[in-house]
Amino acid sequence: MVDYDPFSPEVMSGNVHPIYKQLRDEAPAYFLEKYNAWVLSRFDDIWNASLDTDNLLCGEGTTSAQVLLKVQPVTPMVNTMDPPDHTDVRVGLRKWFLPGYIRKTEAMVQEVIDRLFAQCKDRDEFDVMGDFASQISVTTVCMLCGFPLEDADKLNDLVWRFFGREEGVDGMTEDGLAAMTEMAVYFGELTAKRRAGPAQDDLVDMFLNLDVGGRKLSDEEIGSHLSMLMIGGSETFPRTFAQFMRRLAEHPEQRAECAADASLLPNAYVETLRYDMPTQFLCRTVAHPVEYHGKTFEPGQGVCLVYPSGNRDEREFENPDVFDIHREIPRHLSFGQGIHLCLGQHVAKLEARLCMEKVLGEMPDYEVDVERGDWFRTDFVQGFASLPVRPNQG
Repeated sequence: MVDYDPFSPEVMSGNVHPIYKQLRDEAPAYFLEKYNAWVLSRFDDIWNASLDTDNLLCGEGTTSAQVLLKVQPVTPMVNTMDPPDHTDVRVGLRKWFLPGYIRKTEAMVQEVIDRLFAQCKDRDEFDVMGDFASQISVTTVCMLCGFPLEDADKLNDLVWRFFGREEGVDGMTEDGLAAMTEMAVYFGELTAKRRAGPAQDDLVDMFLNLDVGGRKLSDEEIGSHLSMLMIGGSETFPRTFAQFMRRLAEHPEQRAECAADASLLPNAYVETLRYDMPTQFLCRTVAHPVEYHGKTFEPGQGVCLVYPSGNRDEREFENPDVFDIHREIPRHLSFGQGIHLCLGQHVAKLEARLCMEKVLGEMPDYEVDVERGDWFRTDFVQGFASLPVRPNQG
């Protein structure tokens, strides 16, 4: 009999896929009585729920700390908004995350990658997270959004504190909540400074001029939105890239193919996202009764969309537990779906391609030390907090 709790040590250990398979097979609509919430684990259910903006809403929050534990306040961020206000914000943001606009930043991102990789490649060992990928992601998001580059390290520290967890504490820690508050204050103050200064063509300026529901946003509201962009733009990519490095090292024949033909890298990265998605779930709140697998979800109840489970669903993917860079992936859940489809997906794809081109071009036979990697144990996101890499075998 399936027994699932997102905060259990078994789930947060990293060996989650046997549990997710049991959920899919035995209880595709699973009730978490302790939290008055439902769990959806099959691909089609998660896909369809993501598109259902009439019955399943984000306004009560999307994280476990907001919906299940109710310890994190729900602040105005694009991911915690529903139409029509969500539409106003999304339209304002859209320009800055289109593929054509992102391509214009490629030379800047490449310069950051080249500089950081040059500091790593001649070492006997480096941490692909702390020494490389996380610094790339935080610098890139600062450049894209118009945040001061000199504050990148400070902002990165706030993000990692936000995701920190403590033994015996379900969900967010007091320090994590404090980091969220500090980040909101930082961006609120940044917004106030920018409001008093000359206009600039960046995302901060866009929010200053944005109309949402017929009104302008306050400094505090803009600060909240900018915090979300900082978190989303800097935290996820390092985890996915660490797994990208790991999986190619574990499959040297596929790594050699990618080294010989860089055109394989985009699909190889998407396969990594399918195989090792770090975000374990995001939540919705039921607005109107809706039924899944003969179970009625009642208004006010939470719903957890377990994306990594859907990405390993045998009903959608043949041999889903096999890592295959040549897999055809017409659809997946790694960037969400529907109106909350990840804004930064094209940024992440660009970063991944450029980073792996650099790695495979200069140290194609690298090794990863998974045993010495530090695993990030949380209900919300999983993956490496650090992963040692040795440039050459031997």
